[in-house]
Amino acid sequence: MAIRVQADDFDIGAELAALTEGDASIGGVTSFIGLVREMGSGPSAMTLEHYPGMTERQLAEIEAEANRRWPLQASLIIHRYGRLEPGDRIVLVATASKHREAAFESCHFLIDWLKTRAPFWKLEETAEGSQWVEAKDSDDAAADKWQQR
Repeated sequence: MAIRVQADDFDIGAELAALTEGDASIGGVTSFIGLVREMGSGPSAMTLEHYPGMTERQLAEIEAEANRRWPLQASLIIHRYGRLEPGDRIVLVATASKHREAAFESCHFLIDWLKTRAPFWKLEETAEGSQWVEAKDSDDAAADKWQQR
C-alpha cells in the first residue's frame, strides 16, 4: 500500500511494475490515470494545491477503507500538485487483487472518493482568466453510491 503526493511526474509502467513485483498471487491490476484536459479556448493550465500532512492522512484513510471492503494484494495512489498543463498526468490510482472484480471495484471506489474527499484545490487558468474549481454534484453522486454498498 503506497501513497505519494508529489510535484514530479511519474512513470506509469514503472509504478505498475513495482506494485506487482514479487507477488505471483496477483491475478488482476486495474489503474486509473487522470490527465489535465484543455479548458476553454487558448492556452490553459491548472494549479493544484493541498495541505501537506493532512492530504496524506486523508488519502491513507480512503485507501484503508478500500482495503476493508476488498481483498487487495496492493494499492497505489499518486497525486501531483503544482502547476500542470493540458496532457500532464495528475493522478494514478492502481489496485491489485487475486481476482479482477475486486481490482476493478476498488480502483473505481478510490478515484470516486479521492475526487470528493481528498483536500486538493484546483485553480483553472484560461484565456478568460483564472477561477477556483467548485465541487460538482456529479462527483458527489459518484462518491455517494459507495455509501450504499
